[in-house]
Amino acid sequence: MSKARAYIKRFIPSLVPISHLERLRASLGALLGILLTGLISSYALGAGASLPLLIAPMGASAVLLFAAPASPLAQPWSIVGGNTISSLIGVTAALLIPDPVVAAAVAVGLAIAIMLLLGCLHPPSGAVALTAVLGGPAIHEAGYWFVLSPVAINSVVILLIALAFNNVTGRRYPHLAQAPTLHGTSDPAPTHRLGIVPEDLQAVLAQYGEVVDVSPEELDALIHQAQIRAFNRRSGEITCAEIMSRDVATATPETTLRQAWQTLIKHHIKALPVVTEKDGLVGIVTQTDFMKHAMLTPQGGIRQRLGNVIGFGPKTPRLVSDIMTRKVQSALPETMIAKLVPPMSDMGLHHMPVVDPDNRLLGVVTQSDLIAALFQRRLERGEERDVA
Repeated sequence: MSKARAYIKRFIPSLVPISHLERLRASLGALLGILLTGLISSYALGAGASLPLLIAPMGASAVLLFAAPASPLAQPWSIVGGNTISSLIGVTAALLIPDPVVAAAVAVGLAIAIMLLLGCLHPPSGAVALTAVLGGPAIHEAGYWFVLSPVAINSVVILLIALAFNNVTGRRYPHLAQAPTLHGTSDPAPTHRLGIVPEDLQAVLAQYGEVVDVSPEELDALIHQAQIRAFNRRSGEITCAEIMSRDVATATPETTLRQAWQTLIKHHIKALPVVTEKDGLVGIVTQTDFMKHAMLTPQGGIRQRLGNVIGFGPKTPRLVSDIMTRKVQSALPETMIAKLVPPMSDMGLHHMPVVDPDNRLLGVVTQSDLIAALFQRRLERGEERDVA
């Protein structure tokens, strides 16, 4: 019985566990997608249209667009290109091949080949090709008009709905290729230079030689997160609270730029968290912020421009609120320091404010704090191995 049960389990897919909220989100998205696509198509085509207002493959497209928006098979070029190309092939096969069974087989096989060639593989498009051949007299009579209406109209409308719905509900869509590095150079981000690199993934996928329903960029991101998790486990339970600086110089939004600049110089630091009594951490002002705004001042050289910004020049002194960065990435005291590596190395953050659950500033972790902690942990582990 155990062998039979194990054999049966092979037919059950091993899906990634998802929350009940995600199940509800995907279902609601598909409902809205099909409903709005049908309503908009009926308005565009008119109630008396002889062609169907919605074609059946749109249901399969909805599954991909709303339940698996990260899939390469669900991206915009996949749905629009795949459906349009497949409908063209299906109509052509129906016109040239008298036998509907042979025409259907040729249409589906050729559609898959062309979609793979053009990089727009979309499984529901196989059904679009089949519909063009076996859809009935109305579709046959429409000929190539079927490609535009309803295939192209349905595809574009449901795609636009998916773009809006997925992004509003917190799912990045479309899933774009990996963003360029911070400095705009060809070098990979610092955390991607060791261990598994994108070139390794590309080589393995090429050797695998089959269609994988995950993009190389998404696979790389997942592996990268797994590496960070493993590093966190190996590096021990070091938290931000253990390494952060607690005696932190701060500013308020009403602090003048001259006062803020003098504080930076006095303490030999490069950033000031901006706090208020009511809201806690509301921003951060850095030397880079000062330099950016100094360069925007049209008069004089760089020293005079900087003097204008901090209040020594003829211009009226401005406040920290005028130049501070308001969207500040922060951490909690219990955050493991391994989670700080990607933002500090890849995103160029030099300071990570540490706040409590009420957004009250508790301290700051700098790149120097992070490097020192990781180096100290490495020394301790080396000493333990020597002792053992």
